[in-house]
Amino acid sequence: MESLASLSIKGFIEASFVDWPGKLCSVIFFPRCNFRCRYCHNGPLLTNPDLLQDIPFSHIMNYLQRERAWIDGVCLSGGEATLQPKLPDIFAYIKAQGFLTKLDTNGSNSELLRRLIDERLVDYVAMDVKAVLDERSYCAITQSASVLEEVKQSIRILIDSPVEHEFRLTVVPSYHGPDEILQVARDLNGASRLRIQNFNPASVLDSSLESLKPFDDDFIDRYQQQVNTILAH
Repeated sequence: MESLASLSIKGFIEASFVDWPGKLCSVIFFPRCNFRCRYCHNGPLLTNPDLLQDIPFSHIMNYLQRERAWIDGVCLSGGEATLQPKLPDIFAYIKAQGFLTKLDTNGSNSELLRRLIDERLVDYVAMDVKAVLDERSYCAITQSASVLEEVKQSIRILIDSPVEHEFRLTVVPSYHGPDEILQVARDLNGASRLRIQNFNPASVLDSSLESLKPFDDDFIDRYQQQVNTILAH
């Protein structure tokens, strides 16, 4: 525990029913990200993390120990959790306390993802896929060049791994039309699950998107069904 005392943790959800399918989990939020997606709703974790109060890891573990009869697992999120150099140690410690572990990631650190899987430190992975898998589309959203090959490596690692996982696509009218949504599903050749998430204009990184109207629920449901059909073949 001493080696993890200096962790910079900027957010903590004690109990969530929506972050891990079928599980009640706690969620830890780390600061900083190597992407700058304009529609990110965790902007303060990226732009001004030093203004957010640190939450001691020991306080989180004390809570988990008190509620261990109810909490199934712990999700490490961000920001981008794989930027944390001690991430394997964090996962190992949490698992040693008897909790399942989940990683939320943008897939930009395939080497660390492979290590977590190989060392059996992670039980579930949710990877965000930002766009069609071509350099221009990916860079337009992430504002980060030369990340696509890492993303592709992470996709393949997950598809080929025994670890339960899902891919997620947040659809934004400015970037994702019907053709793009279905192409992402085709790009994830061999994947079993791609979850379509609707864009939320509240508190986004780029305030100019706050007036952008999300897709309606019927659109999301319709294209989720089409995506499921593509992945099933």
